[in-house]
Amino acid sequence: MTERRLLFLSARDIELALPMPAAIDAMKDAFRRLSAGESFAPPRTHIEATAFDGDALFMPAYDPLEGRMGIKVVTLFGANPSRGLPRIQAIVLLLDAADGSPIAVLDGTTLTAIRTGAASGAATDLLARPDSHVAAIFGAGAQARTQLEAIAAVRPIREARVYDPDSRRAETFAREQTIRLGLPVLRASSPAAALDGADVIATATTSPTPVFSDADLPPGVHINAVGSYKPAVRETPGETVARARLVVDHIPAALDEAGDIIIPLQQGLITREHIQAELGELVAGTKPGRTSPGEIILFKSVGVAVQDLAAATRALAEAERQGLGTAVFL
Repeated sequence: MTERRLLFLSARDIELALPMPAAIDAMKDAFRRLSAGESFAPPRTHIEATAFDGDALFMPAYDPLEGRMGIKVVTLFGANPSRGLPRIQAIVLLLDAADGSPIAVLDGTTLTAIRTGAASGAATDLLARPDSHVAAIFGAGAQARTQLEAIAAVRPIREARVYDPDSRRAETFAREQTIRLGLPVLRASSPAAALDGADVIATATTSPTPVFSDADLPPGVHINAVGSYKPAVRETPGETVARARLVVDHIPAALDEAGDIIIPLQQGLITREHIQAELGELVAGTKPGRTSPGEIILFKSVGVAVQDLAAATRALAEAERQGLGTAVFL
């Protein structure tokens, strides 16, 4: 039989091959194709390891135009940081759709962080006010880092605030991101202090309940809510969801998994028609984005597998060009 080459891309390989601007561009294309029915992402399979406070998600996708199929296996275990392990760990397998051959295995932890940030970057680019200068970040983990990086890639951010209940984590985040991004990142003493004068907000937490008060939101703010992915968990107050212009990554996934939307639906605060658009429809120009400077806009993302497939495909192409990765032969 013919020997087959399989390329492994490490976290460092992916960081070199998929800079944030390229990732944002890939996410826009991925969401456009998903909304147009040109790529496919079946509902993900969720296994809950209740005895160990963990979840495993299995996320397949298919893009005929790229000739690629893929699956991400991602685990989320809340106690992992105390064990010296990441809370989120993942592996992505990329396949040739023409013959089913495995092409590459990628570190999915890094890929997930980048593509999740890039999705918010795409939403921010399409929905935030052009003169947005202040960012507020809720959470101080790996997802929060790429959220801020992506926001700063598409808007002229002059200052960022981070709020996390763990003040030491927030201090470390502020110090590291100030150096990394070259802009002042400050630890906020409270959610209200983080929101004061904010133009763009990102919530990337594990909180089961809203992380800020609706009354503290400035007018015209854009919110990227990416942390919650279960029907009974939410980061955003129902009052905010009810008065915001609501855009999602994928309507079926949002209605199935997004507690930020499902809970207000159950409470009668909104109806399904409150969802104004999928992000891909904004990319394609078939649905409008922001309609006024004072409008509050909420982008709710639970994450869909086409993001991983698009990010992996883009990273692999650039890695091949740069000679990155470790090849094994099957």
